[in-house]
Amino acid sequence: MRSADSTLIPVAAELNALSADGFAAALAPLFEGSPRFLRRVAEQRPFESDAELLAAAHEVAISMPEYERVELVEAHPRIGADVDTVSDLSRDEQGYDEEVEEDTETARAYEELAMLNEIYERQFGFRYVVFVAGRSKAEIVPLLEHALRNDREAELRRALDETVDIAADRLARMREEASGPEPSVPDEAGQ
Repeated sequence: MRSADSTLIPVAAELNALSADGFAAALAPLFEGSPRFLRRVAEQRPFESDAELLAAAHEVAISMPEYERVELVEAHPRIGADVDTVSDLSRDEQGYDEEVEEDTETARAYEELAMLNEIYERQFGFRYVVFVAGRSKAEIVPLLEHALRNDREAELRRALDETVDIAADRLARMREEASGPEPSVPDEAGQ
């Protein structure tokens, strides 16, 4: 099922033909908006493939001025943010819809994440971003605790890498959704 904000992303040839603003708008769901960053990526066109696009996005992300790198990271919601404040894609990735019943461990993880997010943001000056990849909130807590041991530059680089990884996963899932399920191949019995 496609989320409300997971529009179909045009293929490389179509993206190459768009204006810089059109390009930024088309790719906005992958990067939670970030129009300034996406206009910079648009300047790197033409792209022959999604892989080329994502490689360019990564290069742009790590080479931008610091305030723009922080802006890109800050476009993503906090891990454990109020469900009403996150995009449909983030809600799906962070598993909000799967957390029907909040057990004690999940409730404790939300409390820990709220506290750790505050500490992290004070320490580094930007939001903690991680490619959730189906992990529970409780599994994210030790990752955030570990991130607090990094220096600021290493942590900003890690967050940018994760931002592009999230975009790559979103794009792959959208492409998979657009292509539909694989046709079934009848077995030898013809079934």
